[in-house]
Amino acid sequence: METTRHFTATVYVVNDGATALHEHDRLGIRIPPGGHVDRDELPHEAGLREVYEEIGLEATLLGSAPDVPAPDGRALPSPRYQMLYDIDVHEDGRVAHQHVDHLYFATVPSRDIDPAPGEEPPAAWTWYDAEALRESDLDADTVQLGIEAIEAADGA
Repeated sequence: METTRHFTATVYVVNDGATALHEHDRLGIRIPPGGHVDRDELPHEAGLREVYEEIGLEATLLGSAPDVPAPDGRALPSPRYQMLYDIDVHEDGRVAHQHVDHLYFATVPSRDIDPAPGEEPPAAWTWYDAEALRESDLDADTVQLGIEAIEAADGA
């Protein structure tokens, strides 16, 4: 049996030393904005679109694309991480579905969350500073990546 892989993009957004996370109903964990890369999208474009849809804010990615003298191409913004997540695992251990996640860090101009219709309401989102992340019961990767995003934004 083949493993189906979908490309996704996740963005840890930071404003004034904190990152926004929401409860994912199906997974039962707190995560940043993100979702599937659409057919005609690049991963960084999908991440920015997902941020705008989910929290209603224009994000600015941290980091830039390297300057590569390619006559017929261009460098894309590099994700901070590329992660592989098993989404659908059968009882016998076979993996049927995975997400290849392009994970970015970004800043947003405010904490005024105003999601698009059909998205989680503003009350579903919580802003976590580094201390709150360390003291939380969130997944270890979410804590680590959230703190890294905050530190990256502080150094930008």
